Amino acid sequence: MAELKKIETDKAPGAVGPYSQGTEIGGFIFVSGQLPVDPKTGQKVEEDIKVQTGRVIENIEAVLKSAGSDLSQVVRCDVFLKDMNDFKDMNEAYASKFVMEPKPARQAVQVGRLPIDAMVEISCIACKG
Repeated sequence: MAELKKIETDKAPGAVGPYSQGTEIGGFIFVSGQLPVDPKTGQKVEEDIKVQTGRVIENIEAVLKSAGSDLSQVVRCDVFLKDMNDFKDMNEAYASKFVMEPKPARQAVQVGRLPIDAMVEISCIACKG
């Protein structure tokens, strides 16, 4: 039976509840929803969807790197938006980071509210690099 391994790094914001930044099992890495928080300051970045999306993906990259993977190994992303009107701008920032082909499978949904009143949160599943 495969063993569930905790993924943890100080290069991404720490978990603020009963969850892990990520977990690994059977060659797959599951990254918890990342928020637009600068891990150095612990503060949310500015209220701009492109800036927030970029920070979220940098946090995802840090978790993946600590597990021996990277964005090129991402197979699925789940994007949660505070406002679907930000979809176009979020997509531009997202596309600048996910440059590989094929692109990960993805869904994007608008939600009522996100922690710390963030504009975006993204989680993902990746393969071990």
